[in-house]
Amino acid sequence: MAVRSGFLAKLTEPMWDWAARSYQASVGKELKKYGLRYDDLLDPEMNMDVAEAMSRLPQQVLDDRNARLKRALDLSLKHVYLSKEMQAKQTPFEFYLTPTLQAVEAENAERIALGTAVPYNRSIP
Repeated sequence: MAVRSGFLAKLTEPMWDWAARSYQASVGKELKKYGLRYDDLLDPEMNMDVAEAMSRLPQQVLDDRNARLKRALDLSLKHVYLSKEMQAKQTPFEFYLTPTLQAVEAENAERIALGTAVPYNRSIP
């Protein structure tokens, strides 16, 4: 049965790769319309790891994030998009929070493995 599932995985892998690339392109196109980055969509109110990762970022990065979110909200309320020239300059998949978030998650996994206390409350407000 393992041979069969390996065969099916190899057979369907190109289809899944195409679907993933298509979806990423679609998400990138939508983010560019509002001048957002993928990491801007992560909510620190609902995930304590995101909140911890954001607390480790430099203030300039947080200010840039807040400016992008305010601009996106303004554009959305006005029912307009960024100009095509501005959309071309956007980098929706330039990650600024993900590396720090992965480090926080690794630290938490290590704490759990060692059986030590987590330094902050992980409950959802």
